[in-house]
Amino acid sequence: MIDEAAGDFEAVHGARPGGVWAAPGRVNLIGEHTDYNDGFVLPIALPHTTRVTARRREDGRLRLYSAQGDGTITDLALDGLAPGAVASWAAYPAGVFWALAEAGHPVGGADLFVDSDVPAGAGLSSSAALECATAAALNDLYDLGLTAPELALLAQRAENAFVGVPCGVMDQMASACCTDGTALFLDTRTLEQRHVPLDLAAAGLRLLVIDTRVKHDLGDGAYAALRAGCERAAELLGLPALRDLPAAALAPALDRLPEELRPLVRHVVTENGRVAATIEHLDAGRIAELGPILTAGHASLRDDFRVSCPETDLAVEAAVAAGALGARMTGGGFGGSVVALVEAARVAEVSQAVEVAFRAAGFAAPVTFTAVPSAGARRVG
Repeated sequence: MIDEAAGDFEAVHGARPGGVWAAPGRVNLIGEHTDYNDGFVLPIALPHTTRVTARRREDGRLRLYSAQGDGTITDLALDGLAPGAVASWAAYPAGVFWALAEAGHPVGGADLFVDSDVPAGAGLSSSAALECATAAALNDLYDLGLTAPELALLAQRAENAFVGVPCGVMDQMASACCTDGTALFLDTRTLEQRHVPLDLAAAGLRLLVIDTRVKHDLGDGAYAALRAGCERAAELLGLPALRDLPAAALAPALDRLPEELRPLVRHVVTENGRVAATIEHLDAGRIAELGPILTAGHASLRDDFRVSCPETDLAVEAAVAAGALGARMTGGGFGGSVVALVEAARVAEVSQAVEVAFRAAGFAAPVTFTAVPSAGARRVG
């Protein structure tokens, strides 16, 4: 694959590359919409990656090509990069260059060839994979010496300030920092992280990902409105963030808030509790008991945060009815994917049940695969 990537790069850019870097997509086991509330998350990296084949340029230009694009090269001047100046997929790698330069890191130009098997728009962090693969490439090409968490923060800065999506830091941290065979328990305020062993196979389990193929666009304003609502609620409660509201104080706190903000607060507080409960189960080796926690998380996202949709709701319902131990939507919402915890022997049965339910409802056929906890951003060639 490395030789193929180098050959593709040379065919487009007319020279041999300096290397190949990869960064994964992610699924979040639990902890949704908690990261921008300074809360707790528990993602795993997928085996699906975005690969960036790259070489340095010395002329201050950035030339971008995607194997999934329209066959053209996007040619940009680094000194002309500014938020809102770049459209389409190219804004994500361009934003990484901009964020590095803004932070004072000496990055010059580069040629990039991008190839990816992370499903786009599926709630699996294809944008973070592209950002982190680009950041890892530049870190090595320019000998910046940045750590994986530092690269993740710069990638988040690119998405927030350059692309204009006010995401939290979970996606980039997962793509940059995850390790094989573990889930990443991350405190998004302190950035303290712990790699929690997650040996699903040893427990006779699989984590089934159901891509509903309903595409979402987190830049359309809905995500920003949710974040603004959470921040407004924290301000009204006199808290730095909703992470600081204890579960025991939830009920009286809700009474102090406007009715439209109450469901948002209830979701964030209870979701942080579900992350804590999940960690307890994992530390005790009780992986199979996570099912009800996942399903409760979906109900909260559906009813309180209102980021689900008919396809994700049906995927959860059909999976659980067919024997999944639990299921929930994963990612920002408004479409995307569902994760289901399934006994290994029932994966085919659960997958088929979801497909049948989608066909009966007149929905497009979903795509299913099993998620294996995988490694974060790295050089692969």
